[in-house]
Order: sequence, then C-alpha cells, then structure tokens
Amino acid sequence: MRSRRANVGDDVVPIRRSWWRPSQFSETISAYALLSPALVVFFLFFFVPTGFLVYISFFHWGILSSATQFVGLKNFRTLFAQPLFLRSIETSAYYTIVMIPATVMLALAIAMLLREVVTARRGGVWRAAVFLPHVTPVVATSIIWVWIFNPQFGLANAVLTFLHLPALNWLESVHWALPAVMIDSLWHSLGLYVIVFLAGLANIPRELLEVASLEGASRKHVFRRIILPLLSPTTFFVVILATVNSWQAFSQIYAMTGGPHGGAGGPAFSTTTDSLLTYQTAFIYDHFSLAAAMALILFLIILALTLIQKWVSNRLVFYR
Repeated sequence: MRSRRANVGDDVVPIRRSWWRPSQFSETISAYALLSPALVVFFLFFFVPTGFLVYISFFHWGILSSATQFVGLKNFRTLFAQPLFLRSIETSAYYTIVMIPATVMLALAIAMLLREVVTARRGGVWRAAVFLPHVTPVVATSIIWVWIFNPQFGLANAVLTFLHLPALNWLESVHWALPAVMIDSLWHSLGLYVIVFLAGLANIPRELLEVASLEGASRKHVFRRIILPLLSPTTFFVVILATVNSWQAFSQIYAMTGGPHGGAGGPAFSTTTDSLLTYQTAFIYDHFSLAAAMALILFLIILALTLIQKWVSNRLVFYR
C-alpha cells in the first residue's frame, strides 16, 4: 500500500492511499490497449522469428521439407570446420575494425567544422545536405559507385590518373574490392553519425567554452579537455551503432560485387562477409539450418562486442 506524508502544523501525518482505484485501473487498461497493436507486431515480427531461428539452428530443417531432425551442435561443428565460414568472420572483423575509427573520426571532424554553421541562419540546409546520402536507397547508390570504380572509364581512376598515381582494378581486385565497398558504406552512413555528433555538440554548455576562451585556452586544449569528455556519451553511442551496422553490412556488398547475377562476395570471396554468406547459404544453397546457426553466431559476436564496449565505456565515458 502506497502512502505519502503531509504537514499539518508541526506534525507530519501520513496519508494512506488505496493501491486500487477505479480511475487508475481504467488508465492502465487504456494504456495497454493503445500499446497492444505495437506489442503484437513486435512480438510476431521480432520475437517469433528470433525464437524460430534459434530453434532450427539445432535441427536439420528445410523450407520445402516436412522432415525435421534434431542434430544438436552438429550445425555449429560443421560451420567451424568450413574455411569459408572462418574467412567470412575474418572479413567481417576486418571490415568492422576499419569502418569504426574511420566513421568516428570523419563524422566528428565534419561535425566540428559544421557546428557553427548549423546554428546560424539557414543551418537546416547544411544538416539536410549532410544527411541526404543516408536517406538514399543503398542499392541505387551502390550501382552508381560501381560506375565510379569502373577500371576503364570510372571517376576514381580518373582522379588517380590526375594525381599521377597508378589506376586500380577496384572491384575486380581481391585487394581493393573490400576497400571500394568500405568507401561506399562510409559515404552512405556518414551523414547519420554527423547529425548525432552535431546533437551532442549542441548540448555542451557554451559558458564552458566561453570561459575557456577568456582564460586563454587554445582550441586544442578546449577540444581535449572540454569537448571530448562531454562528448564521450555521444561517441560511445556512435561506436555501438557503427559496430552493429558494420557487422551486418550486406546490401552494398551484394549490389557492388555481383548481386542477382551471381558472384556476390567476390572476387575469390574477398568481400564475403558473414551476413552475405548467411544469405547465400539459406537462399542459394537451401541450407536453412546452417544459415540459422551462422545468424546465431553473428548475434552472439555482436552481443559480446556490445558488452565489452559497455564495460569499457563505464570507465571512460563521462556522464554529467
């Protein structure tokens, strides 16, 4: 039973309140009724598929077969005995390790350059211009990047030739195909992270920056001693978001390295990430149980990385 206190003269008199009131009960029912459509959709399209994925990862199951056989950990043992699966994990890790620092540093640098501009008149135009690449369709822009990286007439090799550098085969090279995909991914996702950093910069009290300026602090010291510590929660959020998106990268790789014509993930599996191999295993080779096991392993990897980043952030992130 809940109670609260009220002052009556110099005495404090507890006011007892019944735990059940008709009006409160009615409000609770109304709240659940309004939330129920969203809860039903979330349950059907998130929890049910996730539970079914975990279920079939321990079975031999096919979408066109009625026979289902429990195989325990056999699917996982099969995966870890496959060199292509281990290579896809390595490619995904390499992709993520390169993308996270590139994303954070470039997004923060652009946000620092634009932080005064976006607060001025017509600052919304700059925010829209920065965010525009992120709202464009990934497949459509990836096709444009395929033309840019064309070794015969692409813009990328034209720039290299102008700078007196050797032309590259880009998407036809086992060494340069993945960096080409990274450039496309960086261009497409950078606007989102810049907007997040701009929001974080806007929350830093201007009084602190003005006092530091009056005290004669240099821009380097202001950035290191004031902006970076106060921006650490935003930076942590961007790192988490970039990690999840990088491990799940699929559309740009699929569109730039083969797509529906086959060969996605090439050349010579140099761009085959775990997400792409999961798709190919399920919908091209028709091994849904193995694909479910791959997806479960990918989920556990992302979960472990998120927990590690959370542990590190508790020691480095500064919350006001």
